[in-house]
Amino acid sequence: MSALLASIPSPSVGRLSIGPLGVSAYGLMIAIGVIAGTALASRRLERAGAGTSEDMQSVALWSVLGGVIGARLYHVATAWELFADDYARIPMIWRGGLGIPGGLLVGTLAGILAVRRRGLWLPAVLTAAAPGIPLAQAIGRLGNWWNQELFGRPTTLPWGLEISNDKIPHGFEAGTLFYPTFLYESLWNIGLCLVLLAIDRYRPMRPGRLFGVYVVGYFLGRFWIEGIRIDAAHTFGGLRLNQWVAAAAVAGSLVIAVIAAIRRRRSKPSETGDRRSQDVDPDLVGSTPSADHTPP
Repeated sequence: MSALLASIPSPSVGRLSIGPLGVSAYGLMIAIGVIAGTALASRRLERAGAGTSEDMQSVALWSVLGGVIGARLYHVATAWELFADDYARIPMIWRGGLGIPGGLLVGTLAGILAVRRRGLWLPAVLTAAAPGIPLAQAIGRLGNWWNQELFGRPTTLPWGLEISNDKIPHGFEAGTLFYPTFLYESLWNIGLCLVLLAIDRYRPMRPGRLFGVYVVGYFLGRFWIEGIRIDAAHTFGGLRLNQWVAAAAVAGSLVIAVIAAIRRRRSKPSETGDRRSQDVDPDLVGSTPSADHTPP
């Protein structure tokens, strides 16, 4: 096997020619990922009877726009030294530089607003969208391969990544192979997508909870993959900034899950109490579905 796969080559250019047009491969991978993720989420929402494909496409549009803006702002804020003397670079997202934590935060908030505007039931939309997000991320991460960026430490493994001499970091010799962290994250996200689909099929959770599983699963993977990367990053206490963000996201999600479990336990009706309270999910109070979109 090692003789067949001595290394992973990197593309010599980051643009694709489609007829007379030149397209950024980085942007194309993100676009394909968005289309695939939205298609999966739309199908799941329709199957659950909680909305239409048009509903999910509208939510996805606003989520993606908010996500791109949030991801870019996060990258600019955490790597300001790259933009301090050249503000014109800030909107040039096709050259790379999107911070997933910022994209998830702003994209989720934008998506929630879109859900409310269309009168959809938020927990059902979150459940439908959960597996589609890592699918989109898995495809979008391939854009880093085209840009030859965000790779890891040097390695002698047979799947080490080749990098052009002009993109090899200072201090490393020409021909050095590096961990393909973009590929690790892409494969992790594909696996996460399959796990979420399996959970929803064989062990369905309360509406909305699957999104929490996605958050924990994604940031667990991001934590260890981030530790392999060698691109410039702020560090605190021996960990990169994104590792701290990942740890905070996992911890926050677990705390929310524990609080929700405690609330459910405390709100369970007693044997002599009002039996009608059994029909009320305390976690969904204030999230009443519209008449047009009855939850499954």
